[in-house]
Amino acid sequence: MTKQFTRSDIDSLAQRFRANLINSLSGFKSATLVGSTNGQVNNLAIVSSIVHVGANPPLIGMIMRPHTVTRDTLSNIKQQGFYTLNHVSTEWVDKAHQTSARYAPEESEFDAVGLTPQFSESYSAPYVRESEIKMGLKVAQHFTLLNDTEMVIGEIQELFIPESIIDDDGYANIEQASSVCISGLDSYHSTTRIAQFSYAKPHVKLTTK
Repeated sequence: MTKQFTRSDIDSLAQRFRANLINSLSGFKSATLVGSTNGQVNNLAIVSSIVHVGANPPLIGMIMRPHTVTRDTLSNIKQQGFYTLNHVSTEWVDKAHQTSARYAPEESEFDAVGLTPQFSESYSAPYVRESEIKMGLKVAQHFTLLNDTEMVIGEIQELFIPESIIDDDGYANIEQASSVCISGLDSYHSTTRIAQFSYAKPHVKLTTK
């Protein structure tokens, strides 16, 4: 049986129930670890709000929760202007989720959960060594949305990805890298491809790749 919620019904729900319900409605989202630093402590945080913005220049957006409490990741990004995005693997998804705990500002989530910071020769923000797909970004734009969440748009400066998962047409088969996705606040999923179709054109029958 379908349950109908009016807006007043939604507003009257218990806070945690409402948060779980509404967070689930946007469907499956990428599970990504954001690496940042204040120059002394390396920070790591799980997010599920990554969105493609553009390919030329290569831009990725990320929505961060309101800065009503201390949020080291957002503070570091604003301060340094650089950060990394790292795909989460099925093999260490528990460690990734543990980064959502509120550790003290002087404590590194890398050390707390058992993941390894990795630095490239040209980039100051920490990558996750265990991640198969990782990107280094520079802040291109930052603004506050109507509910006081903050959107950070970053331009990809460098990319690390297994060559074997890149198809001839450029498609990155992230399933082969065991990348996971999130539904709601705390449910993680592996993926199985249903189909991959040809480029859609009016009145032309689709083919599968």
